[in-house]
Order: sequence, then structure tokens, then C-alpha cells
Amino acid sequence: MTLRPAEPDSGIRFRRVDIAGGGAIVSADWASVGDTRLNTCLHNSHGVTVGTVEHLLAALAGRQIDNCLIDINGAEVPVMDGSAAPFLFLIECAGVVEQAVPRRALRITRRVTVRDGDRMASFSPANAFSLRVEIDFASQAIARQDFALALSDQSFKSEIARARTFGFEQEVAALRAHGLARGGSLDNAVVIDSTGTRVLNEDGLRYGDEFVRHKVLDAIGDLSLAGGPILGAFHGVRCGHAINNLLLRQLFADPSAYEWVELTSVPTTIPSAPLQAVVNG
Repeated sequence: MTLRPAEPDSGIRFRRVDIAGGGAIVSADWASVGDTRLNTCLHNSHGVTVGTVEHLLAALAGRQIDNCLIDINGAEVPVMDGSAAPFLFLIECAGVVEQAVPRRALRITRRVTVRDGDRMASFSPANAFSLRVEIDFASQAIARQDFALALSDQSFKSEIARARTFGFEQEVAALRAHGLARGGSLDNAVVIDSTGTRVLNEDGLRYGDEFVRHKVLDAIGDLSLAGGPILGAFHGVRCGHAINNLLLRQLFADPSAYEWVELTSVPTTIPSAPLQAVVNG
């Protein structure tokens, strides 16, 4: 996978370099989201897909990258260690450059809420982007957690980027039995044992509340599919990829709930040079 600088106003796009001919470009936008089971998967009208995009998109959003062309030679973004930290590290090593055009931001003008059973997600008007996520699991190792964040370069790096995806021992076994999650291991996820009381990773957790912080990370990646920085407050209760995307669809279905505004004091940014991550497996 290679991250390349891109032209102003081109946005974030994936290019499947393993596919010949046309139809290899998959745009990172809310309308391109297809499958949301276990990850966020994008697709285009030619049936070309790119899955597990949320951690990389979170790193780009956390570093305020607006335009980037991502060359990838397969249907899934490398999982790395299950967090956004490896992507953020490589982006920072490459550096970013400012582009001579102002940024556009999506300003929330009135509250929008979606519900699905005991799951809820909402946007409310605010002067900057903030997120609050609540989770509640029967597992004693997770239980109830609540985390709020005002998003900035620094807060993303220190509070969110290292939080890993998580799952349960029995779920991993079931997935593998169906030929899925073959690359999953304790090296790229936090795994809770079958009793729901113990984290199996020898090094334990990176944050005491790593589980909810990863849900915040996922939300940052999923909501970046809006197409620009958000001026608004997000609140999620037991939220996940599906309801995050449903919230964006509900928002854009109501033109009175948002407006695009120009951030004249904040230029757009791109990676300053092609950035390549070579991943085995």
C-alpha cells in the first residue's frame, strides 16, 4: 500500500493497482460504504471493493489530511497492529504539505439522530469536532465505558491512535471456522477470553479504557467519509460502523441539517511525498 499526494479537492481515494483497466478507483465517501460487518468496506459501481478502511481513514483525519491517493494491491487495508498508530507514524515520517486552497468543513446546523434498537448516534451543532462514545458489554473485562474527546492533531495522537480493535476468543474461533479473520492474532487485536473476564494479550491494555477509545477511533474514521472536517458534536451509544454510516446518510438526506463552510485560515494538507507501507501476510 502506498499513500500518494493528491490534487486539491480530489479527496481521499483508493486505487486498486491489482485490477487492470478502468474501475480501479474507489472513493472514500459515505455513499460508497457497502458492507459494515466487522469493518467498513467501500465499493464502486464496478463492484471493486476496499475493506477495513476505518483505521487508515482515522489516521488521515487525525492528521488533517484532505487529499490523498492510496494505491493498494488487494481488497483490504493492512490491519497492522489493529490501531491507527502505525499509519500515523508513517504519515508523520513522510510529512505533510499545505495546499494553496482553503479547507471546506461540514457544519452541523441542527441535531440529527438515528437509532437501531439500543444503539444510537447523533450530531449536534458545535464550533469544533468533538466525540463522546458510550459502550456497555456484558463482559466483565469491558463492562461500561464512556469517553469524550475534542479532536485535534495532538489529542488524536496521544489519546486515540494506539487503541486497538478488540474481540472475544469464541468469536475469533467462529470466524476462522468460516474462513475469515485468518490474519487475526494477539498481535493485531485485543482478545478477551471465553469467560469475558480476562484479556489474553500478554502485555495487557495500552489504555485502561482501550475498548471505548477504539470505538472513538472507528467513529473518527467512519465519519471522515463525510468528505471534510466536521464542525459538530458526535454522540454514540453502543455505536459501530453500520450506525455511524446510517447517521451520515440521515444527515445528507436533510439539507437543512448541514452546510459547507470555508475555513479560510486553515489550508488543506496532503502527504508531502509518496509513503509506502510494506506488510507481509
